[in-house]
Order: sequence, then C-alpha cells, then structure tokens
Amino acid sequence: MQIKPLDKEFLTRALDSTESADPAWNEKLAVLQRKKVEKPAIYVGTGTCGLGAGAAFTLEAVKKFVKDHNIDAEIVEVGCVGLCALEPIVDVQLPGKTRIAFQKMTEDKVEKVLSAIFKGEVLQENVMGQYRVEGQEAWKDTLYIDEHPFFASQTRWVLANCGIINPGRLEEYIAHGGYVALKKVLTGMKPIEVCEEVEKSGLRGRGGGGFPTGKKWKFAHGTEDTHRYLVCNADEGDPGAFMDRAVIEGDPHRLLEGMAIAAYAIGAQKAYVYIRAEYPLAIQRLRYAIAEAKANNLLGENILGSGFSLEFVIKMGAGAFVCGEETALIHSIEGKRGMPRPRPPFPAVKGLFQHPTIINNVESLANVPGILSKGANWFNAVGTGGSKGTKVFALSGKVSRTGLVEVAMGTTLRHVIFEIGGGIAKGKAYKAVQIGGPSGGCIPESHVDIEIDYESLKTVGAMMGSGGLVVMDEDNCMVDVAKFFMDFIQRESCGKCTPCREGTRRMLEILHRITRGAKSENEQQTLERFQSIIHLEKLAEVIRDTSLCGLGQTAPNPVLSTLRWFRHEYEAHVYDRKCPAKACTDLIKYEIDPAKCKGCSLCSKGCPAQAISGTIKSPFVIDADKCVGCGACADTCRFDAIKKV
Repeated sequence: MQIKPLDKEFLTRALDSTESADPAWNEKLAVLQRKKVEKPAIYVGTGTCGLGAGAAFTLEAVKKFVKDHNIDAEIVEVGCVGLCALEPIVDVQLPGKTRIAFQKMTEDKVEKVLSAIFKGEVLQENVMGQYRVEGQEAWKDTLYIDEHPFFASQTRWVLANCGIINPGRLEEYIAHGGYVALKKVLTGMKPIEVCEEVEKSGLRGRGGGGFPTGKKWKFAHGTEDTHRYLVCNADEGDPGAFMDRAVIEGDPHRLLEGMAIAAYAIGAQKAYVYIRAEYPLAIQRLRYAIAEAKANNLLGENILGSGFSLEFVIKMGAGAFVCGEETALIHSIEGKRGMPRPRPPFPAVKGLFQHPTIINNVESLANVPGILSKGANWFNAVGTGGSKGTKVFALSGKVSRTGLVEVAMGTTLRHVIFEIGGGIAKGKAYKAVQIGGPSGGCIPESHVDIEIDYESLKTVGAMMGSGGLVVMDEDNCMVDVAKFFMDFIQRESCGKCTPCREGTRRMLEILHRITRGAKSENEQQTLERFQSIIHLEKLAEVIRDTSLCGLGQTAPNPVLSTLRWFRHEYEAHVYDRKCPAKACTDLIKYEIDPAKCKGCSLCSKGCPAQAISGTIKSPFVIDADKCVGCGACADTCRFDAIKKV
C-alpha cells in the first residue's frame, strides 16, 4: 500500500505540543481540525451502523446532488458519532458557518435538505444539532450538539474524534493532538516511567476484569525475558457490544498511538491486533492507518529517530466468544485451537510463544495517549475512588436513543438509560438492564440508581464487562432472557472443562423445560419441572466454582442474577405454567373477547391448528387444547378482539 508521506516540516511542528502565535499555522490547524472550511464540506457517517441504516445510498445521493448542482464541495466519510438511533447522519459545513448535523438522512431526503442549506435555510425537522465553534457564524434557532440530551452529559475522551474527523487522513488526527504523546514518551520518558504514569492515573482494564493497567504493564516490564509482545484484544464477542468496532472505524490512529506507547513501556517490539473477521470495515481502516503511520515514521523501524521499533500484525479471529479470554486468544494467534489454559503462569510472565505478553482491549489502549499527553492527574480527576476516567457503553435494546455513550465513572445507570437514552421506548415500563454481556448480570428497577464503577456493580450480581448495556422493558421475560444468554454461552463453550461444557448444557435444558407447555410433558418430566429451580442454582454454583477460565466461571451469571431479582417469574413458569410477560410461546394462551368479535371468521381461516370455530357474525371461540400459541389469529384480527392470557 503506497502512502504519500506528510510534509516533514508540518509533522515536526505539529508534534511539538507548544502553542503557536503564528496566525497562518493556527489557520492551517483550524482547517485540519474541521473547525472551519475553505469550501463546502459534506460529512456522511459511514460506520457499520450508518451503513446498516442506508448510509451507502445516502452517500451516492450526496455525490449526485453535488454533481447535478455543480457544487465544488468536499465529501468526507466519517465514523459513527454515537447516536446510532438517528442514522444515517449527514453533516454540512459551509465557509464561515458552523457545522450542522442532520439526522435520519435517507437518500430520499438528501435533495430537499441540501438544497435548503445551500440557500441558507435549515429544515428543522431534520436537524440533530450544530457544533459550537468559536469564530464561526451559528445557524439561527438551531440546537447545539452539546445541548442535545444524548450528548449533553457525556464526557467524550475515547470517542472525541469519532464522527468528526476523516479516519483515513492522518493529518487530521495529528491536528487534534495525535502522536504528541508518543513523541513525548519516546524522547523524554523511560519505559518504567510510562508504566508508573499509567498506574498513577488509575486506568483499569476496560475489557471486563478491571485489572490496573499500569500494574499489569510492570509485570511484563520486570521480567528477565526481553522478547515481549503486546496484544490488542478487538475480538468483541459479547452480544450487544460494538464499542471497539466504532473506535477503530472512526479513529484508528488513537488505538495505534496507544499501542505504540504501551509497547514501548513493556519493551515489546511486535504488536498484534486480534480482531474478529466480521469487522471488515474496521480491518480496512486499521490497515490503512498502519500504512499511513509507517510512511511517516510513527510506526515501524526507529520511530521518530528514538531507536525504538515496532512491528504491527493484524490477526483475524473467527468470532469465537472464548477467544475473549486471554490464554485462548493467545492460542488462536499461535495457530492453535482457541482454548484457555490454567493460570499461573499469567500471560504477562509467559504468554504468546512462551514470552511475556500484555493483552489490553481497544478502549484501554485508546485512553493511553490522553493520559500521557495530559498527565495522570487529568485522568484520575474524573471518576470514583476505585474507578477512574470514563467508560464507553453500547446502549441498545428497548430504549429510545440507542448508540455509543461515554460517561464519567460514577454516573448512575438511571441517568444513562433515562436521560441520555431517553427512557424506555413506546412508553413501556423499565424492567432490567443486562450489563457486561453474557458474563454480566441483569439489574432491576430497584437498583437502577446504582453508580457505574467496578465495585458497585458486583454488589448487585453484575460486572462492568466490556460495556454492553441491553435495556429490557415489561414485555421481556427474564427466564427467556436467561435462556437466550445461556444458549449463547453453551454454544460458545470451548468444551475443554466438564463444568462449563456439560453444566451449561444442563442449565439450558432446565430453562427449556420450565418454558415448555404441559402438552409436551409426561409425568416424569412434570416432576423434574418442579425440581428445576433447586437444580438450576446448584448447577450454577458448581460451574462458577470449578470452571477453568473466567468465561466459564461467569457463565451462570445471567441465570443467577435473574433468579436473584426475578425469582417470581421463574416460579410462575414452574408452578403456574404462566409467563407473566407473555413472551414464552408454549405458555401463552389466546382468548377471544365476545364483546369485540364481529364473527368475520378471518382468525379461523388463518389458524394453522384449526383451533378456532364459530358461526359467521357471531363470536368465535378458541379451543385451548388445540391452540399452539402461534399468535396468527391475533395478527389477523382487525378488531383487536384476541388477546394473550
């Protein structure tokens, strides 16, 4: 991949962190920082979430508009700004004016919205907000982005550039202070000093366990073996998690700079990015960013003339959940089957190819440049006593505003869900939020005011995890939720140890048993059904206490947390054969309200089990013994006469 190097004078001057009084230089930086433009610029969010919402078609419509109207404009593809619920997002920046963002910009809206903005008019129904930039004229009567309820209370450090800069243009990252920290480290700090600064900051691993990052680096730095490796875990196997993908797609150089600093600190000369193959766009942008950095001596041999060299390797994983565990990930990189091994020795002492290896996830490493450029005290001034800095969450599920959220540690779950996320969608009642993926737990309404930090979440049977937040409402059955996560865990078990391999299967069988209808049971199975909850808890405790790796030990968490907070739902399934949320198909019954039924017979004609009978123009009835609970009758009824019971 051939990359034209940046102007050396520009690079040297930009990496000098001192402020400049040169107006021409500051003008150049302002343009590269996207604070102002010399000609119209149109930004299209083409991260994976945007593309999923139709951004590729929007992009083509924007190109067509510019061509048809003979407008000399720059069209820029950017990453995800975070508010996935309003994708596709298109920003427009005219010379002398602030940058303004438009939401839900499907291809059919492009002509209308862009025609108006180029005439100096803003169609408010499409506006998401404008960016606050000193010296640029603001659009009248238009909300600022930092006033938008989704963004107003966020602390965007890791996500600062996502959706703002062009991820395929190195000079834009540098103009925002990029690689200043790397130069500072390579030219003025010893490796142990870097480890100590990161330890002082209080940064803890953002991938799940929350181990102090600087302390972890010191273990590898202090080993006698000088052949060391750095690994970035970008596998991101949790259902509902997409933070790492978005950071790489929107700001890949932040990750590369953090990895280069970490490698220098531990004495590694080779770094791996272990990323799932299902992230093709992230891989593409990462490869290009590596090539850009190498072309400008920011990676590769003798970086910035410091004598430190670093080789980068991208290793694509096959999406196995177990490879999120450190030792399984190491085996996968080595070309072996992804299976964990007993610890100690820990990877920091004996890891990849039997050499000391440090494994951090994307978010952990993306925090490093800020810490080294602004200092440990800047970072640890935010957060709680034991949890410093910010945390990025992927907010999804039954919430009004889904997307990427970055908040200071100590922010309450209620604030994230109801203020930033806009509360439960469609006016439904909040029931729980699953935090930390399959290894985490469900937090009920009674604990939604809990502060987000590593220790507090453990008190309610949950964990920080990688940062997935899946919100559930009154229509979610918690037994069904537990069954979903247990099915995922059971399929993803590597099978090496018996407790995880067999125990999760038995737990899943029990969950299937208690959500099964009476028609498919014999007397023995009915007896087993009543013993289910006792066996479920015992199995969970055995798996937790005896599994080989951390993933196996946390596998029962979805069941244990739902049992802890929603035992009444389990009991209703077992003893009453009812699903309170009316979500488990085998336990659902349908009834026809005779006062609403018009006797049209559509429900009878659409019933696959021939369970509905009646006379035309008279109320029909459902035979409960024949009904299979498919809901076809309720979908067919035009008079809302058929209800779940």
